[in-house]
Amino acid sequence: MAEELSKPVSEAVARARGRRKRARPAGRSLDVFGGELRRRDVFPLLVLHLVKDEPAYGNRMIERIEAITEGAISVNPNTIYPLLRELEERGLIKGEWEHPDRRTRRFYAITPAGRRELERLQAELEPFFDGVIRSVTLLKRELYG
Repeated sequence: MAEELSKPVSEAVARARGRRKRARPAGRSLDVFGGELRRRDVFPLLVLHLVKDEPAYGNRMIERIEAITEGAISVNPNTIYPLLRELEERGLIKGEWEHPDRRTRRFYAITPAGRRELERLQAELEPFFDGVIRSVTLLKRELYG
């Protein structure tokens, strides 16, 4: 069975060898959850997860995501703040200013609709995460034995 599983990986590696390598810029994370899936599902899942127990503000969420993933996922303010506004417009989170008269930090808390969406996203994305783990495991096995 191991031979069957490693064959697609070996074919993918062979195809990848034909492509030019691009060096990763220094200080940048290697983000395995790029593209539309990240924007549409992974980031909302992370945000809802982070605010499920206690309110949090945008910069703190950025720090927590980078800490949780040990830098594998890097989020910038131009990604997180529009997402927070979108989730708030959809009624999944509720934002309140720390000091409303000064508009300092905006803390976000999950709503009942957000809890339902969190559960839905967790169920929907678990097979995706399992697939990523399986693919990386197979790739590592193929390359390092």
